[in-house]
Amino acid sequence: MSPTTAPWWRSAVIYQVYIRSFADGNGDGVGDIAGIRSRLPYLKSLGVDALWINPWYKSPMADHGYDVADYREIDPLFGTVAEAEQLIEEAHAHGIRIVPDLVPNHSSDQHAWFRAALAAGPGSPERERFVFRPGRGPDGALPPNDWDSRFGGSAWTRVADGEWYLHLFTPQQPDLNWQHPDVHAEFESVLRFWFERGVDGFRIDVAHGLVKDPELPDLAGHDGGAHPFWDRDEVHDIYRAWRKVADEYPGDRAFVAEAWTDTPERLAAYLRPDVLHTAFNFDYLMASWDAKDLRAVIDDTVAMLGTVGAPATWVMSNHDVMRHASRFGREAARKWVANESYVPAGPADLELGTRRARAAALLTLALPGGVYVYQGEELGLPEVEDLPEAALQDPVWERSGHTDRGRDGCRVPIPWSGWTTPYGFSPEAPEGATAMPWLPQPADWSPYTVEAQTGDATSMLELYRAALLLRREHPALGDGGLTWLDAPAGVLALRREPGFVCVVNLSAEPYELPAHTSVLLTSGPVENNRLAPDRAAWLAV
Repeated sequence: MSPTTAPWWRSAVIYQVYIRSFADGNGDGVGDIAGIRSRLPYLKSLGVDALWINPWYKSPMADHGYDVADYREIDPLFGTVAEAEQLIEEAHAHGIRIVPDLVPNHSSDQHAWFRAALAAGPGSPERERFVFRPGRGPDGALPPNDWDSRFGGSAWTRVADGEWYLHLFTPQQPDLNWQHPDVHAEFESVLRFWFERGVDGFRIDVAHGLVKDPELPDLAGHDGGAHPFWDRDEVHDIYRAWRKVADEYPGDRAFVAEAWTDTPERLAAYLRPDVLHTAFNFDYLMASWDAKDLRAVIDDTVAMLGTVGAPATWVMSNHDVMRHASRFGREAARKWVANESYVPAGPADLELGTRRARAAALLTLALPGGVYVYQGEELGLPEVEDLPEAALQDPVWERSGHTDRGRDGCRVPIPWSGWTTPYGFSPEAPEGATAMPWLPQPADWSPYTVEAQTGDATSMLELYRAALLLRREHPALGDGGLTWLDAPAGVLALRREPGFVCVVNLSAEPYELPAHTSVLLTSGPVENNRLAPDRAAWLAV
């Protein structure tokens, strides 16, 4: 498939916009659609192909938008449907596609359906759209089973009439019943609503979690077969129907799944030709800073997705995990377990983490397939690990009994300009009328601003700009295959045709670069043709 005929999503660099923290257009301290529109020239200059925008729908914000009250309305905090339509039009004029988040596993407890379910009572048709059950025990005072919420505590909440409803996340996020035809029809209608307004696809939240075992068995006796609520085979029928909807529209509309699976084979099942288009590669996200581990993940991903003709995607950070500059800043930058919080070992060495993050960026952007860039990683932002407890807003903090600080540290509003907070995140207003950012920014972030890094050839931002430009222009990069070159332990050297080699030194010793005609880009200085530890180079051969 030639670059001119291949669908855009096979090679796309997609920039993740966590809307609350990207850019504030009206001065209330929270990012919004107006802020995104104002920064489209920046995103074009960065060189990204599309924006994945975290939920912008009407919501009480119990989980910062992942509790949706109306899938066809924009929350007033972020703007209006008319503003969303303007954003889509303006982004397209810049050559940037728009991929909103979609949250189909659960709604908000303020959704009209759930309010009707509570009012209608047990046994009603309205309750069948959710997962309501009587409790266990003589008076039904015990939850229907032993399932836990991903955010801590029981996955069940009891309502006034004695029944319980399922919520795999917060109690304000009741799970929808995907065995009910109304749910299928509603979401296919929502897809069409936004496709008709020009969106180019959807990122599907908790794509592996929609279908539950109707028997609702306890997890305590789970025998290792089909999980009662994660990654069940029946979920693929939902996405086959969605694929048919997407295929009705021109322009290669595409889906990306947030699907946590136990094996690459299970992930590949989501990407068969009649199901979804792409999926996040969490194995790569969770890989340690280790050549053997990284190579194994890359090989397994490319091989397994190749069996279904799907491209790989590569991601290092997102709104749910510690930023990789801080993860890599620990000597024990190790692999962690899926669906478990990453618990860092010791303080971060940010000089080390930044050096590794620069090298990791060149490795990631050299791999075949698509890439996701989380806002601020192109600035080298570290995790904010010392947010005051009073500032924490992630529901994980409360649900865990203040034992898990949650995900706020990677969600701090990004810095654009200036020397003090809000670092250009919000517009200037007279007499200090601009609100402070919804999460506090560190006092030492001025060197990380877009303004400070622009034009500095040694900055992370200019490294990303150079790499994304080369990636767009070089015929070897994007979708395709790769060949590993012989290299000593601790060094990754891969070749892509025509005429491109990426070398990453994860060892403790300098590495002599292989024969090449020119050096295209490096993550740091190269002296005497030797690549220092935690450095990467792109070579023309």
